[in-house]
Amino acid sequence: MKPGSTRTKRDPLRTVLGWLVGIGMSFPVFWMALAAFKTEQDAAAIPPKFLFAPTLENFVAMSERVNYFHHAWNSIVVSFASTLIAIALAAPAAYVMAFHASKFTRALMLWMLSIRFMPAVGALIPIYLILVALNLIDTRFALVVITCLSNLPLIVWMLYSYFKEVPAEILEAGRMDGARPLRQLWYLLIPLTLPGIASTGLLGMILAWNEAFWCINITATNAGTLALAIASFANSEGQFWAKLSAASLASIAPILVFGWFTQRQLVRGLTFGAVK
Repeated sequence: MKPGSTRTKRDPLRTVLGWLVGIGMSFPVFWMALAAFKTEQDAAAIPPKFLFAPTLENFVAMSERVNYFHHAWNSIVVSFASTLIAIALAAPAAYVMAFHASKFTRALMLWMLSIRFMPAVGALIPIYLILVALNLIDTRFALVVITCLSNLPLIVWMLYSYFKEVPAEILEAGRMDGARPLRQLWYLLIPLTLPGIASTGLLGMILAWNEAFWCINITATNAGTLALAIASFANSEGQFWAKLSAASLASIAPILVFGWFTQRQLVRGLTFGAVK
């Protein structure tokens, strides 16, 4: 058998498996997109209808029921602001943990990650009471702070892994030239790990955009994001699947387009430091 022939035979199988996994993961989005252009009768039909007359009535009904651009603006503000603040807080923390670690650093990082795994509903009541006392219910500020703190442990971990890829000798050389920790971080570490920081920011924005639990529970018409707009189509009158699908499609469309145009940067950052 010639060298590499086994790998050549396996490549078509991996390609087929990759396509199958990709189709399986994207099928719910495809099905939702189909339902968005159906009538309510066609969307609820059993067996499902693949041939139907497309309609835009669900998008018209959505625009009449909710202010799409208002909720979309709230989503943009919360996503960008919470991610920028989280990176600004996480970068110094990750720098210290990567290059000035103590015997408690590993335990601290595991504790931070364990908080991320805690169900959000466990902290709902105390946080809600705090926001009521501070008169911050239904404000973008409260949603930005909570979203930032929710994603902060994951962002710290990601930046820590990228910072660890930088040889400590580079920072030591900067230290010998008189660069203090803040200058080392700003002029050496951040430029060297910029692809990783960019991918971390992109992932943080996606997580913030998709945040639904806190938005539904602490916001209303003023600060509600697109997640709240989607939730408004599920009420006691029943599930309006076609209108719900239209609202969902309109809500995920901006982040899908954003992800499509930034996928190369995201993959580049996620694989940063993978090959020495």
